[in-house]
Amino acid sequence: MIKEERKKERMKKRRRKAAGIIFLILIIVLGGGFAIGWTCFRIKTVEVEGNALYENSVIENAVLNDKYSWNSIYVYLKYKFTSMDPIPFVDTVEIKLDSPSKLHITVYEKGVMGYFYDENEDANVYFDKDGFVAEISQRVIEGVPMIKGLQCDSIQLYEKLSIEQSLLDDLLTLTQTLKREKLVPDSIVYGRENSPILIYQNIWVPLGTVEQITQKVEHLAQILPKLKGESGMLHLENWTEDSPNIVFDRDE
Repeated sequence: MIKEERKKERMKKRRRKAAGIIFLILIIVLGGGFAIGWTCFRIKTVEVEGNALYENSVIENAVLNDKYSWNSIYVYLKYKFTSMDPIPFVDTVEIKLDSPSKLHITVYEKGVMGYFYDENEDANVYFDKDGFVAEISQRVIEGVPMIKGLQCDSIQLYEKLSIEQSLLDDLLTLTQTLKREKLVPDSIVYGRENSPILIYQNIWVPLGTVEQITQKVEHLAQILPKLKGESGMLHLENWTEDSPNIVFDRDE
């Protein structure tokens, strides 16, 4: 009886010892695998696409912004569960792993429709396709028209422009139509009765109201290339389907 109990005790000790060894081996294997994996996921290449308003380096620095950002798994998981700090004109940023060492960043920018100079801020105020202030800065972004002749009561970053709603709607309709047709002017000047005038170098194009703006812009797209090097005024303000004549007054 005593011998059997001793035998059982020795068997228990052996099992405990074997279990301890197996556990230790698992710890070593898992720890080694984790260490190797952690090292293998060191970022060597970053690919950025979709950005037109910012250099690649600006986007990279915005994404890889802490001491652990050398690791691709960490960066991937970080932005799966947290949001990035806001970047002007950027709607969302998507992070993917092309390989353990290659990070792919896709930028989805907001539509930048135009800007105007504000004397109180002594800066350029940029607005997006929804009429919200996206940036207040000194820089001038190429390909974005300057808006002149409009007054804002107040300016607040990420808030809607404080312009009469109907006028703001007309402005956004106009700028989006011009951008879609790739006819973005150097500037848009609002004169009497808030009637917009498009300026392309030395050619001025008064539009009148934004009614039938699509048709007016279609005609503009046909005529403007033929006026390259010219100087004068292309009258679209009185164009209607019933009065289709368009006059170009050359400067003398």
